[in-house]
Parts: sequence; C-alpha cells; structure tokens
Amino acid sequence: MQHVDKVFGRDVVALRDMDLEVGQGDFISLLGPSGCGKSTALRLIAGLSHPSSGSIRWARDRVDGDLSVVLQEPTLMPWATVAQNVFLPFRLQGRRFRAVRDEILEALKLVGLEKFQNAYPRELSGGMKMRVSIARALVTRPRLMLMDEPFAALDEITRFKLNNDILALREKIGCTVIFVTHSVFESVFLSDRIVVMAARPGRVIRELRVDEPYPRGEAFRTSAEYAAQCRAASEALKQAMGAHDEH
Repeated sequence: MQHVDKVFGRDVVALRDMDLEVGQGDFISLLGPSGCGKSTALRLIAGLSHPSSGSIRWARDRVDGDLSVVLQEPTLMPWATVAQNVFLPFRLQGRRFRAVRDEILEALKLVGLEKFQNAYPRELSGGMKMRVSIARALVTRPRLMLMDEPFAALDEITRFKLNNDILALREKIGCTVIFVTHSVFESVFLSDRIVVMAARPGRVIRELRVDEPYPRGEAFRTSAEYAAQCRAASEALKQAMGAHDEH
C-alpha cells in the first residue's frame, strides 16, 4: 500500500497516507483503537473496496484462490453441512464437489474437523464454527489470508487454542497473514510485525518487530521476552489512543 487514502462521503477520512509493505510469509497484525481503519485497510487489500487515492500493488498478478478472508463472525450457511460450507470457494469458481472432495477433507483435517463434515452449523460450538470458517479460507491454499478479528467473540481458553492452531496451520501451508486485532497479547503472540494505527484519520504511527522464532507455544507466552514485547505494544497503543484524542 502506497500513500493510500480512503474517504467516505464528503469528509469522513477513514485512512490517510497509509503505507504498508507485506513480504511473502509475513504474519502482520494491525493493532489499534476502534475506528482507526484496520478493517477498512483489510477491505481495500481484499479488493472489496477501492482507495480514494494512492495505490495497492501485488508483486505479481492476483489469481483466483490467491487471497482469502476470515471475518469476525463465522458467516456459515446454516442450511449447508460443514463440508458444503468449506466447498463454497470452489463452488464460486464453478467446480464440482466430487472433483475437490479431497481438498475439502484435507482442509477439515487441518482444523481437526474431518469427523464433522456432515454436521450442520447449529450442531457446533462457537470455536468449531470459526474452525470451519478457517478451513473454508484455507481450502484454496491462498498466498495471503486476511483475518478481521476472527477470535474476538470467543472465550479466552478457546482464543488461546485457536491462536496456537493458526500458527501451526500457517507453518503447514506457508501463507502470508494480515490479522486485525484489538488485543496486545494476541498481536505479540502471533506476529512477526505489529503495525500500530491511530484513528481519525487512520494511519500507521509505529511498527514493532517480534523477533521470537516460530513455532511459538506456552513457553513463549509465559516468558519475560513476551511480557516485555507486550509492554512495548501497550505503550505504542497508548500513543495511538493519544493521537486519536488529539483529533
């Protein structure tokens, strides 16, 4: 993203002069207060909206399946089985279920739900529904996965487990991730880069690196290094809140 502005209506400036460079294999968290344009930035990258000015460029042309999005709500079709929900990206490409059945089962296996392929969303817990949503995002083996606060509505134990799982999945499929969160703790555990945004107008004010190697587990979560990184991210977030107040 280079010098990206996004203006809604005549004068609501959601993003101003936003620069962001994403490398292959990066795990980047966008961290900031509500209303700072994190989700707007994600929508622009996804192509669901267009910048008012500036540019968003890919190193090589995007093709179908290169990008997937996981939203805060699982957004599953209640009338369809788990397998049929995961099939949706292929269905939109005009492919037949039989032809991609193996890919669907592999995606469900990656999230530990292969035994639930014939279940319906109403039969699943909140965490399981989110796993289905993640399987649907993974099924095309995307180059880039965009995640918009996918675990915000879940209890802390489920959230910790899914944080562990998403890192394990990323290691297996090797995709790049841009992850929107309000949580300092989540951003430090997951990311190699934390992009801190201030609101009104939304913009990047700090970037923090988390140099801890992957895979990460409970040893990192309880380490002095993790605590120090969380303090640094909290301080940056406090500055972002201050920047918000000044506007």
